Amino acid sequence: MCINNDINNKTEHSIFWFRRDFRLFDNAGLYEALKHSTSVLPLFIFDTEILAKVPSNEDKRVVFIHNAITKLQNQLQNIGSSMFVVHGSPLSVFEKLLNEYSITSVYANSDYEPTTIARDNKISEFLEGKGIAFRLFKDQVIFEKSEIVKDDGSTFKIFTPYSKAWKRKFNESKIVQYPSENLLNNFLKTMPVHVPSLDEIGFKNLEIINHQPIIDKNIIQHYHETRNFPCINGTSNLSVHLRFGTISIRELVKTAMELNEQFLNELIWREFFMSILFHHPYVADECFKKKYNNIVWRNNEAEFSKWCLGETGYPIVDAGMSELNETGFMHNRVRMIVASFLAKHLLIDWRWGEAYFAEKLMDYELSSNNGNWQWAAGCGCDAAPYFRVFNPHEQIRKFDPDLIYTKKWVRNLNKSDYPAPIVEHKFARERFLKVFKTTLGS
Repeated sequence: MCINNDINNKTEHSIFWFRRDFRLFDNAGLYEALKHSTSVLPLFIFDTEILAKVPSNEDKRVVFIHNAITKLQNQLQNIGSSMFVVHGSPLSVFEKLLNEYSITSVYANSDYEPTTIARDNKISEFLEGKGIAFRLFKDQVIFEKSEIVKDDGSTFKIFTPYSKAWKRKFNESKIVQYPSENLLNNFLKTMPVHVPSLDEIGFKNLEIINHQPIIDKNIIQHYHETRNFPCINGTSNLSVHLRFGTISIRELVKTAMELNEQFLNELIWREFFMSILFHHPYVADECFKKKYNNIVWRNNEAEFSKWCLGETGYPIVDAGMSELNETGFMHNRVRMIVASFLAKHLLIDWRWGEAYFAEKLMDYELSSNNGNWQWAAGCGCDAAPYFRVFNPHEQIRKFDPDLIYTKKWVRNLNKSDYPAPIVEHKFARERFLKVFKTTLGS
């Protein structure tokens, strides 16, 4: 695999490995690479081990990533460089690169999910065996790993004390900017290298909603007033950009600190769930509160299918699922409603819903998706009490009273083909409480 024949393979290069940080500005690992090398090769790997787990060749996230890579390629070509985009397993890609080019170091930004930690450990061991440094940097969060812990060194399991410690540490420190955009001349100079098309990596090109990574200060300033109403443009639409790093968390936190504490708290929730997953990786497959693993779920497959398709007969639930299926997005308030409905009205294992969201959400993040599903089901850290059961009728009355959002996504509402409710609310609530009380002994 010779990526580019015009590269002098005797010249020493560093590699910056893009993963979920698709930007050239305020990028911590990229800044360090460009600061310490005058010939940085920008690499992205369409990881075959990850792509093999994607259930369909029609995946909006892969399209988003490909679009982001194409944008980076255009930016790099404007300064006489090029992205090196390879389709393969990370280990095999690095083996081939090291055989062909003189690589002295590899830079990347840290990731904190169990599978990515295992991947990075494998790559680190391989590179260090070749005498090549593998350097990881904090970029997608303000505080990582054990930077926010209790005085005794143990981890926080409740959000409020975690957030207070987070804010205290933040106020005692200073946001460090990483002006990687000022060092772009240190990228390897080369002719453009071919970027594999979506078809070449086995995926279809799809139309996706492409919210621009723009920090709308007016929306953030009024976020606490508008965030619960799905019928209005009251949220930032930046979650997918945080997920893939097309926006800087440092820039966003700085704006939140200036304008809206509620919005800041949402960003801290993101880091809280990352901390939980990092310190308690078992939550990826089990309930955080382990006694909840004994719940006997009904797991009715026909009812789960209706939930997935948005055919439950509960308009706000069906609207949310239709929005998700069509766009890859769902309003945050509605996410809570549909998650609660699956776990508590239908008594279907929260992991089924979490897995479905993992397939569909453009902004899918294991830690947040897992944490919020466990919160909704009552079995996670700092979760809603299990006996709190959202009434979908009340939720629609409070947050979409004129049915603007609901009618947008449930096009057959009030028509003869709209289904009757899959279950009656009062009956479902009582059934759920009985099962949980019996299992938990409370």
